[in-house]
Amino acid sequence: MAAEQPLSRTILPIPDAQHVGLTTYDAKDPNTKYPAIKALRPPKEAPNVVIILVDDAGFGSSSVFGGPCHTPNFERLAAGGLKYNRFHTTALCSPTRQALLTGRNHHSVGMGAITEMATSAPGNSGVRPKNKAPLAEILKLNGFSTAQFGKCHEVPIWEVSPMGPFTQWPTGSGFEHFYGFVGGEANQYYPGLYEGTKAVEPPKTPEEGYTLNEDLADRAITWIRQQKVLMPDKPFFVYYAPGATHAPHHVPKAWSDKYKGKFDGGWDKLREETVARQKKLGVIPQDAQLTKRHDEIPAWDDMPAELKPVLAKQMEIYAGFMEQTDHEIGRVLDAIDDLGIMDDTLIYLIIGDNGASAEGTINGCFNEMCTLNGLPGIETTEFLLSKIDDFGTPKAYNHYAVGWAHALCAPYQWTKQIASHWGGTRNGAIVHWPRMIKAKGEIRSQFHHVIDVAKTVLEVCGLPEPAIVNSIAQAPFEGVSMSPTFTDPKAEETHVVQYFEMMGNRGIFHNGWTACTRHRTPWKADAPPPFDDDVWELYGPDDWTQSNNIVAKEPKKLLELQRLWLIEATKYNVVPMDDRGFERVNPDIAGRPQLIVGDSQLLFPGMRVSESCVLALKNKSYSVTAQLTVPEGGANGVVITQGGEAGGWSLYFKDGKLKYCVNFFGIEYFIVGADAPLSAGAHQVRMEFKYDGGGLAKGGDVTLFYDGKPAGKGRVEKTQPMGYSADEACDVGADTGSPASPEYGVTGNSFTGQIEWVQLDQNGDDHDHLVTPEERLKVAMARQ
Repeated sequence: MAAEQPLSRTILPIPDAQHVGLTTYDAKDPNTKYPAIKALRPPKEAPNVVIILVDDAGFGSSSVFGGPCHTPNFERLAAGGLKYNRFHTTALCSPTRQALLTGRNHHSVGMGAITEMATSAPGNSGVRPKNKAPLAEILKLNGFSTAQFGKCHEVPIWEVSPMGPFTQWPTGSGFEHFYGFVGGEANQYYPGLYEGTKAVEPPKTPEEGYTLNEDLADRAITWIRQQKVLMPDKPFFVYYAPGATHAPHHVPKAWSDKYKGKFDGGWDKLREETVARQKKLGVIPQDAQLTKRHDEIPAWDDMPAELKPVLAKQMEIYAGFMEQTDHEIGRVLDAIDDLGIMDDTLIYLIIGDNGASAEGTINGCFNEMCTLNGLPGIETTEFLLSKIDDFGTPKAYNHYAVGWAHALCAPYQWTKQIASHWGGTRNGAIVHWPRMIKAKGEIRSQFHHVIDVAKTVLEVCGLPEPAIVNSIAQAPFEGVSMSPTFTDPKAEETHVVQYFEMMGNRGIFHNGWTACTRHRTPWKADAPPPFDDDVWELYGPDDWTQSNNIVAKEPKKLLELQRLWLIEATKYNVVPMDDRGFERVNPDIAGRPQLIVGDSQLLFPGMRVSESCVLALKNKSYSVTAQLTVPEGGANGVVITQGGEAGGWSLYFKDGKLKYCVNFFGIEYFIVGADAPLSAGAHQVRMEFKYDGGGLAKGGDVTLFYDGKPAGKGRVEKTQPMGYSADEACDVGADTGSPASPEYGVTGNSFTGQIEWVQLDQNGDDHDHLVTPEERLKVAMARQ
């Protein structure tokens, strides 16, 4: 009998085998023979694959790489595998994730920045080219079970709606199952969740102990157990991206209390302590230099003494958040171990999709939406002190100060967004696979990048790079395999050149040398200089931390590397470079589609849409009209709401009366109610807001109507000018996130009658032209 031929896997989906042979008339004929149907499986040597991506964590954050945040499960994983201390990301969220999931450079797959800043240029379009199929799709079509849990920030902003299209959602990108959120960040207590493409609610409330970190771990554990029980011979690919430790820094008090008083010495002392631990662990060389703190980052000693308790609290919250994240990831690892499949599971743990985030301003913030709306003065020192016990709780939307972000990127310069320096792009990584990796707790120092992960996974699974996927000829992967380093600590360094670029911050690595230039600083609103005026730096192969700029000694080497950067940038769609602010946020100028056009929008019950997909109502007069039916006994509950506790508005009924609430950053609530209840039956209700004008964030007069007749009046003294929330949605018929009004709770706020439709209308006196480009950019960059 002829040996069974191996499947050809270069064309995906794998073409169906065609039966050629005798076809009988009667199935009972003894000559009736067909080959048995076989379930598609990858090659026998293929392991299960788990990729874990922590969010916004600097190289010096986790204890496994010398940081102050206790991460025993990360340490346990590293003790059984390998630590990579020269592993790199792109310096920003969406770009790193798309590069990781496709095995191509971020501009090469259209993700030069976050999806909210997409332009019509190929390198910044936010659209993944069809000739660069993602890893999950390739693995699924080769017989893997696939699932994603947590954050997805690769969906074009104009496709984040109940109608999609869903081709770049996880379930359109190769993942058979998805549970998580779509966007740059999530409230850990009130996340906007999706299962597949359907909006779903968290299983319990914060008062009942809910956190997103725990929920994601529960769901991943359940899926892995079910998959392995039902299909024990079929490997799985799980991508676990919890969204922690991105702001808002939310964690139950029990976790942050562990760090009480541990950061009272400040961020400069923390950097020194971290470097000492890193040298002891061997994750940086003994002669590595701690880079100098730049003038843009204040010294701890220069911070106001009265503010320091708040600053220390911010870091205690973050450290607790990181430890909780480690704990929940540890539960997923334990579930894999309990199933007896740990030896045959390749695990990548990447601690950060970029460096630590310096987007929390010099002082940090209790509600980052204040800062992102261009109103940081609201959060005075006295205000922050008054809220110190609420940091990290459901009442807060907090972020830490720039100084802490810089400290958590030790020993390197700069932070997230700054792709020119290792502080923005060097992230610790751990690889664990007992069947193949016999070394325990060793360090690997070969240069690698997130684009190397997909190439490695295919190689160890015995799978070729496909030539065709879904009838589209494929471009080659752009990374190299890391597998030689699994068994050989002295394996040749094969990733010899790598460009970096993020909104003008750029650099190039080649054979140990780095040339780089910082074009802009994340927390500064000043206009960046022309690209040709940028000042370049040069660091030699023996300079681990980029601490000794030798550009004056090696001008020819700088020119060589600058030329190489331009070659790589041209090859991978980096040019034209784009450091624009307002122009990239404005879809008309940027050249990307927008879901909402015109000055009116109709919504229906059950809809939940993101803020970017809702008619803009800020800094102008507008109206909200609803056709509804009031039940016998009177109406209660939400008609329509946008935002949540961090800021927003809500139109709702309470005790039978129509009410309108404007929530000003959770600091002040302006509530206008109707004078009398609305009778049972069909009615049209309306709220008209007449904006005062004269600038941004002004107040206005509110009039409520029942069936066209005035029913109540009141005042709103101030409004949010730029954004209500970085993650909460607009809901019709209920408030699904945190409550925008204090007059109803997290649950039980659904409208008790029936809603036919709700219409939003702008009323023509638009003051949005007064919003500066820098302010618009702040809001866009919050969602990363």
